[in-house]
Amino acid sequence: MRAMSTARPSNRSFSLLDSLGETASQQNAMLLIQLRWLAVFGQAATIVFSTLQFDLQLPLPPMFAVIGGLVLLNLFSMLRPRQAGEVRNGDLLLGLLLDISALTALLYFSGGATNPFVFLYLLQLTLAAILLEAWSTWLLVAYACLCFAVLTRHYLPLSLASSDPARLFQLHVYGMLVCFVLDVLLLVLFLGRINANLRRRDARLADLRQHAAEEDHIVRMGLLASGAAHELGTPLSTLAVILGDWRHLPEFRDQPERLQELEEMDAELRRCKSIVSGILLSAGEARGEAVSLTTVAGFLDELVTEWRRLHPQTELAYSIESPLDEAAFRRSPIVSDTALRQVLFNVLDNAQEASPAWVGLRVRCQDGRLGLRVEDHGPGFPAEMLARLGKPYQSSKGRPGSGLGLFLVVNVLRKLGGTVDAANAETGGAVVRLELPLAALSLGDAHEHGG
Repeated sequence: MRAMSTARPSNRSFSLLDSLGETASQQNAMLLIQLRWLAVFGQAATIVFSTLQFDLQLPLPPMFAVIGGLVLLNLFSMLRPRQAGEVRNGDLLLGLLLDISALTALLYFSGGATNPFVFLYLLQLTLAAILLEAWSTWLLVAYACLCFAVLTRHYLPLSLASSDPARLFQLHVYGMLVCFVLDVLLLVLFLGRINANLRRRDARLADLRQHAAEEDHIVRMGLLASGAAHELGTPLSTLAVILGDWRHLPEFRDQPERLQELEEMDAELRRCKSIVSGILLSAGEARGEAVSLTTVAGFLDELVTEWRRLHPQTELAYSIESPLDEAAFRRSPIVSDTALRQVLFNVLDNAQEASPAWVGLRVRCQDGRLGLRVEDHGPGFPAEMLARLGKPYQSSKGRPGSGLGLFLVVNVLRKLGGTVDAANAETGGAVVRLELPLAALSLGDAHEHGG
């Protein structure tokens, strides 16, 4: 699972060139700019070739002035500052309107509606039908039809130095062939790339909808957990008082076995109260709590010690890999994140259920990132579960309501800017890799995530 990339701040301005085609609209605008560059060089080459090869008498200064205007339009379109680099429907509409105007001007100087390249209007209208909103497309259709109608009456006729009508007709046929080939090649090339951009946009929207659904699921579970934690607070306190009273009764005070059982019950009760407090803390409902600062090494040492205490029958092989960033691992302060602690407990508990005798935890800290690798000697993940890693209710345990563990792990790590990956080891067993930036655990960033 990949974490979502950080979006650009919306209050900053970027040119289309700076944005590097991050969105479908930006990519489509870049395609229009590329098409305009092709038109600039193609039109210039056609004018020069027709003048030299076929002795056409063309008004070169105004025609090259129009081509120069297209060059300036392209440079302006690429470098103009935009809010977060975004390209709107109006931007594309204006660009296509100017393209049609430039084509009309060039056709006016080269035969008007009798010029075979008049069918290049169809290319621009086809692109408009795909890229623009419906009203914008119809506006361009009306404008192109008006330009075509004007060119049937107002234009500068083409003239050959030899004034041979047969040669002029032959040139018209050649022009129709070239125009047809250009239309076909450009339509196939650019429409294919535009459709690919739109498919990528649809895929991103589908991912965003999926993430929204998952986050809504998490919110509902969080509300349920928070409500349950509130409800459990009173009976847990009552049980603590009762256990305290029982310690002073002769039936328990004078019998060491029963007193030991009371101590074990009290320890488990304190654990339940700690879990409830952790739920309320994660929900932001704890009051008067000081922020707990530690280091990566201290956080992991405490977590491993606590997990070993709760699972004394399981060997936890805890190791730190080299090379190690000693300063970031042992000295840089981080917030003792309750959600991350619960995530690691969840992964270790899942590994212990699959492999009761042995669980491995490897830690890597380098280049500003913390990597955790949890291994076991169990049967591994089913193929269908790996294919849907992080989706709710994907479990091999076969119990109703199970399968939320990895779902929560993936979403918590994603909130922290990290990634989760799972696989089956070649030698047997399962491997879960977690990686997150250490900056996500710093004091300032932790407040941002929690606030």
